[in-house]
Amino acid sequence: MSLTINALTRDDQGKGASRRLRRNHKIPAIVYGAGKAPNNITLDVFEITHLLENEESYTSVLNLMVDKKKEIVIIKDLQRHPAKNILTHVDFLRINLKQAIVTSVPLHFNGEKDNEAMRLGAILNQFVTSIEVSCLPTDLPHAINIDISSLVIGEHVSLTDLNMPKGVIITALTHGDIEAHDQSVAAVQEPRKMAEIEEETPVVAEDAEDAEDENTESSNADKDKSDS
Repeated sequence: MSLTINALTRDDQGKGASRRLRRNHKIPAIVYGAGKAPNNITLDVFEITHLLENEESYTSVLNLMVDKKKEIVIIKDLQRHPAKNILTHVDFLRINLKQAIVTSVPLHFNGEKDNEAMRLGAILNQFVTSIEVSCLPTDLPHAINIDISSLVIGEHVSLTDLNMPKGVIITALTHGDIEAHDQSVAAVQEPRKMAEIEEETPVVAEDAEDAEDENTESSNADKDKSDS
Protein backbone atom coordinates (compact mmCIF):
# COMPACT_ATOMS: atom_id res chain seq x y z
CA MET A 1 0.00 0.00 0.00
CA SER A 2 1.42 3.36 -1.07
CA LEU A 3 0.75 6.26 1.29
CA THR A 4 1.16 9.87 0.15
CA ILE A 5 1.24 13.13 2.09
CA ASN A 6 1.39 16.58 0.48
CA ALA A 7 3.51 19.48 1.71
CA LEU A 8 4.68 22.97 0.77
CA THR A 9 8.08 24.54 1.34
CA ARG A 10 8.05 26.86 4.37
CA ASP A 11 10.11 30.04 4.55
CA ASP A 12 8.82 31.59 7.79
CA GLN A 13 10.18 30.13 11.03
CA GLY A 14 9.77 30.75 14.73
CA LYS A 15 6.92 30.53 17.23
CA GLY A 16 4.98 33.40 15.68
CA ALA A 17 5.07 31.80 12.25
CA SER A 18 4.01 28.44 13.71
CA ARG A 19 1.04 30.04 15.45
CA ARG A 20 -0.04 31.68 12.20
CA LEU A 21 0.16 28.33 10.45
CA ARG A 22 -1.99 26.62 13.05
CA ARG A 23 -4.63 29.33 12.82
CA ASN A 24 -4.86 28.42 9.12
CA HIS A 25 -5.11 24.67 9.88
CA LYS A 26 -1.47 24.05 8.93
CA ILE A 27 1.39 22.65 10.98
CA PRO A 28 5.16 23.00 10.60
CA ALA A 29 7.31 20.00 9.68
CA ILE A 30 10.81 19.21 8.52
CA VAL A 31 12.36 16.64 6.20
CA TYR A 32 16.04 15.70 6.49
CA GLY A 33 18.55 12.92 5.84
CA ALA A 34 20.06 11.08 2.85
CA GLY A 35 22.92 13.58 2.71
CA LYS A 36 20.65 16.45 1.69
CA ALA A 37 20.02 19.75 3.45
CA PRO A 38 17.03 19.88 5.82
CA ASN A 39 13.90 21.39 4.32
CA ASN A 40 11.26 23.19 6.39
CA ILE A 41 7.79 22.37 5.13
CA THR A 42 4.11 22.89 5.91
CA LEU A 43 1.43 20.21 6.21
CA ASP A 44 -2.34 20.40 6.10
CA VAL A 45 -3.46 19.41 9.61
CA PHE A 46 -6.52 17.54 8.37
CA GLU A 47 -4.54 15.52 5.81
CA ILE A 48 -1.79 14.48 8.24
CA THR A 49 -4.31 13.71 10.99
CA HIS A 50 -6.27 11.50 8.61
CA LEU A 51 -3.06 9.74 7.55
CA LEU A 52 -2.09 9.02 11.16
CA GLU A 53 -5.46 7.42 11.85
CA ASN A 54 -4.00 4.47 9.97
CA GLU A 55 -1.59 2.83 12.44
CA GLU A 56 0.47 1.42 9.59
CA SER A 57 1.48 4.94 8.52
CA TYR A 58 3.86 5.13 11.50
CA THR A 59 5.93 2.26 10.09
CA SER A 60 5.39 2.74 6.35
CA VAL A 61 7.51 4.15 3.58
CA LEU A 62 5.70 7.34 2.55
CA ASN A 63 5.66 9.43 -0.60
CA LEU A 64 6.13 12.98 0.64
CA MET A 65 5.14 15.38 -2.15
CA VAL A 66 6.94 18.68 -1.46
CA ASP A 67 5.75 21.28 -3.98
CA LYS A 68 4.74 18.29 -6.13
CA LYS A 69 8.28 16.82 -5.98
CA LYS A 70 8.40 13.33 -4.44
CA GLU A 71 10.63 12.42 -1.50
CA ILE A 72 10.76 8.87 -0.10
CA VAL A 73 10.50 9.16 3.69
CA ILE A 74 9.40 7.60 6.96
CA ILE A 75 7.97 9.40 9.98
CA LYS A 76 10.83 9.87 12.43
CA ASP A 77 9.19 11.92 15.17
CA LEU A 78 5.86 13.48 16.13
CA GLN A 79 5.31 16.30 18.61
CA ARG A 80 1.97 16.95 20.28
CA HIS A 81 0.59 19.62 22.60
CA PRO A 82 1.08 18.26 26.15
CA ALA A 83 -2.43 19.20 27.30
CA LYS A 84 -4.56 19.11 24.15
CA ASN A 85 -2.81 16.14 22.42
CA ILE A 86 -2.93 18.14 19.18
CA LEU A 87 -0.24 17.44 16.60
CA THR A 88 2.21 20.37 16.51
CA HIS A 89 5.22 19.21 14.48
CA VAL A 90 6.37 16.29 12.31
CA ASP A 91 9.88 15.09 11.44
CA PHE A 92 10.33 13.11 8.22
CA LEU A 93 13.50 11.14 7.46
CA ARG A 94 14.57 10.72 3.85
CA ILE A 95 15.55 7.15 3.06
CA ASN A 96 17.33 5.12 0.43
CA LEU A 97 15.34 1.99 -0.40
CA LYS A 98 18.60 0.05 -0.79
CA GLN A 99 20.05 1.05 2.60
CA ALA A 100 19.04 -0.30 6.01
CA ILE A 101 17.23 2.05 8.39
CA VAL A 102 16.90 2.01 12.17
CA THR A 103 13.47 2.75 13.60
CA SER A 104 10.95 1.55 16.19
CA VAL A 105 8.02 -0.80 15.57
CA PRO A 106 5.16 -1.58 17.98
CA LEU A 107 4.56 -4.93 19.66
CA HIS A 108 1.12 -6.53 19.30
CA PHE A 109 0.19 -9.12 21.92
CA ASN A 110 -2.25 -11.72 20.60
CA GLY A 111 -4.09 -14.61 22.23
CA GLU A 112 -5.26 -12.98 25.45
CA LYS A 113 -8.75 -14.47 25.11
CA ASP A 114 -7.28 -17.95 24.63
CA ASN A 115 -4.92 -17.74 27.62
CA GLU A 116 -6.28 -19.97 30.38
CA ALA A 117 -4.42 -18.19 33.19
CA MET A 118 -5.74 -14.80 32.07
CA ARG A 119 -9.28 -16.15 31.81
CA LEU A 120 -8.95 -17.10 35.48
CA GLY A 121 -7.82 -13.61 36.49
CA ALA A 122 -4.10 -13.41 35.75
CA ILE A 123 -2.84 -10.24 34.07
CA LEU A 124 -0.37 -9.51 31.28
CA ASN A 125 2.36 -7.14 32.42
CA GLN A 126 3.84 -5.43 29.34
CA PHE A 127 7.36 -4.15 30.02
CA VAL A 128 8.02 -3.07 26.42
CA THR A 129 5.52 -1.72 23.89
CA SER A 130 7.90 -1.18 20.95
CA ILE A 131 11.38 -2.25 19.89
CA GLU A 132 14.10 -0.70 17.76
CA VAL A 133 14.90 -2.66 14.61
CA SER A 134 17.24 -2.43 11.65
CA CYS A 135 16.18 -3.50 8.17
CA LEU A 136 15.73 -2.41 4.59
CA PRO A 137 12.78 -0.02 4.18
CA THR A 138 10.95 -2.58 2.04
CA ASP A 139 11.26 -5.16 4.86
CA LEU A 140 9.99 -2.84 7.61
CA PRO A 141 7.14 -4.59 9.48
CA HIS A 142 4.14 -2.62 10.70
CA ALA A 143 4.27 -4.52 14.00
CA ILE A 144 5.78 -7.55 15.69
CA ASN A 145 3.07 -10.05 16.69
CA ILE A 146 3.57 -11.99 19.91
CA ASP A 147 1.42 -15.02 20.75
CA ILE A 148 0.74 -15.13 24.51
CA SER A 149 -2.05 -17.73 24.40
CA SER A 150 0.06 -20.49 25.99
CA LEU A 151 1.84 -18.45 28.69
CA VAL A 152 1.28 -19.60 32.28
CA ILE A 153 1.59 -17.54 35.46
CA GLY A 154 5.21 -16.58 36.02
CA GLU A 155 6.23 -17.22 32.42
CA HIS A 156 7.63 -14.38 30.35
CA VAL A 157 8.57 -13.49 26.77
CA SER A 158 12.00 -11.99 26.10
CA LEU A 159 13.54 -10.30 23.07
CA THR A 160 15.20 -13.54 21.98
CA ASP A 161 11.80 -15.27 21.98
CA LEU A 162 10.35 -12.93 19.35
CA ASN A 163 9.64 -14.35 15.92
CA MET A 164 11.19 -11.70 13.69
CA PRO A 165 10.46 -11.36 9.97
CA LYS A 166 13.27 -12.21 7.56
CA GLY A 167 15.79 -9.41 7.24
CA VAL A 168 14.65 -7.59 10.41
CA ILE A 169 17.15 -7.37 13.29
CA ILE A 170 16.55 -6.23 16.87
CA THR A 171 19.29 -3.65 17.45
CA ALA A 172 19.51 -4.40 21.19
CA LEU A 173 20.76 -7.89 20.36
CA THR A 174 23.59 -6.72 18.11
CA HIS A 175 25.93 -5.50 20.86
CA GLY A 176 27.99 -8.65 21.38
CA ASP A 177 26.76 -10.42 24.50
CA ILE A 178 23.16 -11.32 23.61
CA GLU A 179 22.30 -12.61 27.10
CA ALA A 180 23.45 -9.36 28.68
CA HIS A 181 21.24 -7.28 26.39
CA ASP A 182 18.23 -9.59 26.32
CA GLN A 183 15.25 -8.32 28.30
CA SER A 184 11.74 -9.34 29.25
CA VAL A 185 9.03 -7.99 26.98
CA ALA A 186 5.96 -9.22 28.86
CA ALA A 187 4.95 -11.69 31.58
CA VAL A 188 1.76 -13.27 32.85
CA GLN A 189 1.45 -12.53 36.54
CA GLU A 190 -0.98 -13.16 39.37
CA PRO A 191 -3.02 -10.03 40.19
CA ARG A 192 -2.56 -8.37 43.56
CA LYS A 193 -5.18 -9.40 46.06
CA MET A 194 -7.83 -6.80 46.82
CA ALA A 195 -7.14 -7.22 50.55
CA GLU A 196 -3.54 -6.08 50.05
CA ILE A 197 -4.69 -2.99 48.16
CA GLU A 198 -7.30 -2.17 50.81
CA GLU A 199 -4.70 -2.50 53.56
CA GLU A 200 -2.35 -0.11 51.83
CA THR A 201 -4.94 2.55 51.01
CA PRO A 202 -5.62 3.77 54.62
CA VAL A 203 -1.87 4.06 55.26
CA VAL A 204 -1.47 6.43 52.34
CA ALA A 205 -4.49 8.42 53.49
CA GLU A 206 -3.16 8.68 57.04
CA ASP A 207 0.24 9.81 55.79
CA ALA A 208 -1.43 12.49 53.72
CA GLU A 209 -3.55 13.62 56.68
CA ASP A 210 -0.49 13.70 58.97
CA ALA A 211 1.42 15.75 56.43
CA GLU A 212 -1.53 18.13 56.11
CA ASP A 213 -1.77 18.47 59.91
CA GLU A 214 1.97 19.18 60.14
CA ASN A 215 1.69 21.83 57.43
CA THR A 216 -1.29 23.39 59.22
CA GLU A 217 0.54 23.45 62.56
CA SER A 218 3.64 24.91 60.94
CA SER A 219 1.53 27.56 59.20
CA ASN A 220 -0.23 28.47 62.47
CA ALA A 221 3.11 28.68 64.30
CA ASP A 222 4.53 31.01 61.66
CA LYS A 223 1.41 33.15 61.90
CA ASP A 224 1.73 33.37 65.73
CA LYS A 225 5.35 34.49 65.40
CA SER A 226 4.35 37.10 62.89
CA ASP A 227 1.55 38.40 65.14
CA SER A 228 3.93 38.66 68.11
